[in-house]
Amino acid sequence: MKKLLQLLEKDATLTAQQIAVMLDRDPQAVAADIKEYEKKNIIVGYKTIINWEKTENEPVSAIIELRVTPQRGEGFDEMAKRVYQYEEVSSVYLMSGGFDLAVIIEGKSMKEVALFVAEKLAPMDQVISTATHFVLKKYKVDGVIINDKSKDTREVISL
Repeated sequence: MKKLLQLLEKDATLTAQQIAVMLDRDPQAVAADIKEYEKKNIIVGYKTIINWEKTENEPVSAIIELRVTPQRGEGFDEMAKRVYQYEEVSSVYLMSGGFDLAVIIEGKSMKEVALFVAEKLAPMDQVISTATHFVLKKYKVDGVIINDKSKDTREVISL
């Protein structure tokens, strides 16, 4: 199970046939395992990683630190649920250390991100404080190096 999941996590485009060859297994058995993992919510989605710097509409990303008061009987889970409901939020993590929740969001501009924090996150009753860190450049996302100059496919034209 672990090796199959690791292969899919690294490259979600792999087919059951390709994975079967890599694991020396029957393709139908691999396909059945994948379906079962999806059904049990072990595999919760598939994702494509985009290098937005090479597009015309590069979003602004930020990591927001939240210090919150946990709710009685719910701990941090209810607060995390309230936060991850917003479409701007791409990830929410419970953290150890100086803050409780790490919230990763994307917006069209720094102003849009700042307004989201000021108008949506900061006013929540359980929020004690926020700290916003804007992502200036991404080098590696979900295990994939996205700014490797040696893999740049732009054609160089010499005159």
